[in-house]
Amino acid sequence: MIQKIKKISNLISNMGARYLFFRIFYTIKAKLGWQKKAFPTNPDFKTYISLKEWSENIPPFFFYGKNSLKLPKQQTEALANTFQDIENGIFTFFNKSKLTIGTEYNWLVNPSTGYRYNSNKHWSEIQDLSTEAGDIKYVWEKARFSYIYDIIRYDYHYNEDKSAFVFSEIESFIDKNPINQGPNYKCSQEISLRTLNWTFALYYYKDSPHLTEALFSKIMHTIYWQIHHVYHNINFSRITVRNNHAITETLMLYLSAKLFPFLPNVQKWSKHGKKWFEQEIAYQIYEDGTFLQFSMNYHRVVVQLLTWAIQLAKLNGEQFNPKVYERAQKSLDFLDNCTDPVSGKLPNYGSNDGALFFKLTNDDYRIYTSQLDDLRAVLNGYTYNESESAHWYGIQPETKAYQTPDTLNSYTKGGYYIMQDGNTKTFIRCGKYKDRPFQSDNLHIDIWANGINYLRDNGSYKYNTSQEELNYFNGCEGHNTVSVGKADQMLKGGRFIWYYWVKKAKASLQKKANTYEFDGNIKAFAQLGNNIVHRRKVTKIATENRWEIQDIVQNKKEHALYQYWHVHPDHFDKVNISTKDDQGNELKPLVEETWFSGYYGIKEKSLRITFTTERSNMTTSIQINT
Repeated sequence: MIQKIKKISNLISNMGARYLFFRIFYTIKAKLGWQKKAFPTNPDFKTYISLKEWSENIPPFFFYGKNSLKLPKQQTEALANTFQDIENGIFTFFNKSKLTIGTEYNWLVNPSTGYRYNSNKHWSEIQDLSTEAGDIKYVWEKARFSYIYDIIRYDYHYNEDKSAFVFSEIESFIDKNPINQGPNYKCSQEISLRTLNWTFALYYYKDSPHLTEALFSKIMHTIYWQIHHVYHNINFSRITVRNNHAITETLMLYLSAKLFPFLPNVQKWSKHGKKWFEQEIAYQIYEDGTFLQFSMNYHRVVVQLLTWAIQLAKLNGEQFNPKVYERAQKSLDFLDNCTDPVSGKLPNYGSNDGALFFKLTNDDYRIYTSQLDDLRAVLNGYTYNESESAHWYGIQPETKAYQTPDTLNSYTKGGYYIMQDGNTKTFIRCGKYKDRPFQSDNLHIDIWANGINYLRDNGSYKYNTSQEELNYFNGCEGHNTVSVGKADQMLKGGRFIWYYWVKKAKASLQKKANTYEFDGNIKAFAQLGNNIVHRRKVTKIATENRWEIQDIVQNKKEHALYQYWHVHPDHFDKVNISTKDDQGNELKPLVEETWFSGYYGIKEKSLRITFTTERSNMTTSIQINT
């Protein structure tokens, strides 16, 4: 009972009383049926504007029909194959997994479990975490309509009109997902994305004969109620979630009056949405450009949302608070410095759910260059790489020479330290939390050389899976760090909850004559005892692929230390790692088969080296033979 009280007290201290009371009252309201009144089902059908009026007074957008695009046409086998798969009912889930769901998919069946959700239930009665149903993200994935970018790009580059196909997909969704019913109205972010993606299709196919008056009115009726849903549920994202969901939803509200000025209430929703969007950007993106979700992929999500926001505001003759542009540029600078200059990839760091909302190239999901260039083009008018992506946003950017990252970069607010020595990148995590942590990964080290991620983060796999897998992928043992007594640096709670956050962390990064040196420490493992401090010193030998690492753990008492190294199995023979304790004794490595997940829902076999000692000090030598 005492431990339970301590954890509740710690949760309130971490998350704040506002969060706790909102969650309690939100749950009570759900049980009392309040949401059913606030989010009505079967609302009366209304026509807000005719198709002709919309076409003749079309609001500003990136382009105005397919014929307005100035993008050079380029046919590629990859794009053709992707489109053929979609036409045959084979869809790419989470930007990697190919799943056959058929051409008559009903939008309600989880393809990973076969579970069918009930579309007659109000969304507030749908459970988003269920062992029987499985991961609800598998139902949401197609319903966010990101796949239509592959169809539209195929249509453009191959000069084959696919408007009938796209509109049939949209109408199918509307018919099978009654407003505010079923799983696809459970999440306001998914609703927002669906609305934005439908909008992209409407503008591209604005002149299509398959966009009839009846279908246009049907789509606008649904869009109104989707935005209505987002507005009236916005506090859930802004108070209890407060991450990329809140940014997506507040952006949708701001854009509601820009994209659909003829809909009721949108002027009010847009005014609030703009203010809230500015607040979320200022809060969620720290002063040094790092992001409160501690995730490379979720930061890219925000980069894409900023691209939409800034470009559409510009096209509407509006501006945001200057802090939005400042944080956008800072984000770009941070992610540029995290990017491996050879592969275009970033560390597989933090939560990774496979999100890439607006896919406008054939690049692999793990390559960030086009999304970063899109924001660069919107902010500065140029890109580092030639890509079709920026053209879809109505920009004709010039191409400038790639700016090599600085040798050393420290991001003290977010807690990241980066050494870029030629084509070798050393990425180190060392930070304290003022916002909710997602993984126990402090003092993790990622090492890249010549485009290969030799020592890597093992990813996050799934959000709804076994406890064993959740503990592995989210905990110390899934990262290149040290565990005390096989415990995590913080105590894992349910779902996305951690107790006893790391509140004290500091680090420095400097260049000396022939070395680059990192020195950082965290106070952690509070569930095991007071004042346990892990200090890690990393020395990178300049111009060589050699590192010396010292781990010192104070006040660990009787607990053993476990040092983990996750090595890319295809290059295992090129990595030499040896560790000694503070008495000079060589520690015996345990090489074991583990898991790696570079894409959501996919895990593949990998290799981990573990060193164990009862002592408090370890010194490790790493050499990579490229």
